[in-house]
Amino acid sequence: MPRRSSRATEPAERIMVGSDEMMLPVTSDATRGSLLAAEVRLPAGGGPPAMHRHDPEEIYRVERGALAIYLEDESGDVQRIPSLAGDVVHIPGGRAHTIRNESDAAADAYVVFSPGAEIERFFRSAGALAAAGPVGVDDVLALAQRHGIQFTGPVPGTAAGRAG
Repeated sequence: MPRRSSRATEPAERIMVGSDEMMLPVTSDATRGSLLAAEVRLPAGGGPPAMHRHDPEEIYRVERGALAIYLEDESGDVQRIPSLAGDVVHIPGGRAHTIRNESDAAADAYVVFSPGAEIERFFRSAGALAAAGPVGVDDVLALAQRHGIQFTGPVPGTAAGRAG
């Protein structure tokens, strides 16, 4: 029998990662590590600030607003994929990518990660680190590395991406 979220009886857990808010209606514990489902709210300018890669693949469904998904293709070139409410984008595991809200309004997405356990541990650890006080870049890089996330460089087309 499929497991249902406890959302009807309990609110989903809220985690803040930077300025991005995540609600976890289905945790990796509920799926024996195979999936993590997250409702994500990215404020204007929100999203991971750099290109990164990790083993879990992702499915993004934009629920409200607009997101720009930057995704490395098979040849190593990065494509910008504009995504509006209703759009679904698959991000294969191991590909450099990032998701940015380049609009002036908040955007919401429903995201599924597979497998989900290690990426959930990263989100929880990053949220706890941020809640403890100011966080340095080296702290974030070390945390990401411990959880199998590799930062690969700036987002193409941004001021940081044009500087190099």
